Amino acid sequence: MVETVTISALGHSGDGIAEIDGERVFVPFTLPGEVVEVEQRGERAAALQILEASPDRVAPLCRHFGICGGCALQHMRRDAYLAWKREQVAAAFRQRGIAADVEPVVPIAAGTRRRAVLSAIKTGSQVTLGYHRRGSKEIVAIEECPILLPSLAAAKGTFAEIAGLALDREKEGRITAVAADNGFDVSVQGGGKMSRGKLEAIGRVGNNAAIARLTIDGVEIFRNRPPEIAAGAATLLPTPGGFVQAAASAEAALAEAVLAHVGKAKPVADFFAGIGTFTLRLARQSPVTAIEGEKSLVEALEAAVRRASGLKPVTARRRDLFVNPPSPVELAAFGAVVFDPPAAGAKALAEAIAASTVKRVAAVSCNPATLARDARILIDGGYRLVRVLPVDQFLFSAEIEAVATFERVG
Repeated sequence: MVETVTISALGHSGDGIAEIDGERVFVPFTLPGEVVEVEQRGERAAALQILEASPDRVAPLCRHFGICGGCALQHMRRDAYLAWKREQVAAAFRQRGIAADVEPVVPIAAGTRRRAVLSAIKTGSQVTLGYHRRGSKEIVAIEECPILLPSLAAAKGTFAEIAGLALDREKEGRITAVAADNGFDVSVQGGGKMSRGKLEAIGRVGNNAAIARLTIDGVEIFRNRPPEIAAGAATLLPTPGGFVQAAASAEAALAEAVLAHVGKAKPVADFFAGIGTFTLRLARQSPVTAIEGEKSLVEALEAAVRRASGLKPVTARRRDLFVNPPSPVELAAFGAVVFDPPAAGAKALAEAIAASTVKRVAAVSCNPATLARDARILIDGGYRLVRVLPVDQFLFSAEIEAVATFERVG
């Protein structure tokens, strides 16, 4: 059914919200105040024509916008886009009864994302490499991706070559490529059976000096050199296909906020430490105990510490913080605590901190809802919210990263 609607707001996913017959309907790629002709499909609707455009509407950067499922908000004027992201964080805190003075969003530029997760499928001798079509399993071949580092976007032919050699026909695979400081770290998932001939052919890709390491289904095929990412004066050693902060400038903003709050507190605990994004920086000024649940990440962090110079003592430990959070007695040993959990947040850890005597806490999160939940726990336990800083880590998506800092009252 075709209807004419007025968009009242943007939802959490960046889709416009309209009302049809008293029910909310989500309309992708629309903006508040726009009058739009739509075709309703259940609780969603497709925009057929923008009858009255918002003054905040701009031309998207990418020819694939609206088809590719990667970006949601390229059509929104930058200041309005950043204000909307800031409001997502503020609203999450308000829902928990916290009147947070959320700072303006730290922006990042297009062409700075250093990690790409691409989908690929081989049909006959042809490889389609790109992102899934919005709301579909179909892979859209990309000709450009303006959010990626230019070097990463320009290497799509190399990644398609690797996919063509590694994948079985008609079987979808995933290519994770990180533009490390010394070359591409490429990881393939779904490579299929590795015959000797296939391995030999893939191994020849190692002649490409731009690739630091290639891993397929967890097996290292070749390594020209260990991939490295600068973290202040130290160097991170990413794991194959593992998480790294999406943009160097965003990582620097997060780290600056964390370090400024921790100050001269000693020693420091870094929970959900990963490969040491904050650990290595914190260890420039204080002994650090780094806690992480994944064995490979702990090993990568330890290797990075061994390679670094000028650090205070770093102790890395493996521990499932969801199942086995620290006790308040354990936490009493630390002058400050930093945590950067997955999107699910750190409820059990926040409860332990709330019952502890730790003086300073810095929480980093990619999910404002769980960050606000954990903040509520800390505040109820006697902490004062000092600062909330959003960082636009995930450009043109509806996601937003944030740092919240706390200090114990009294």
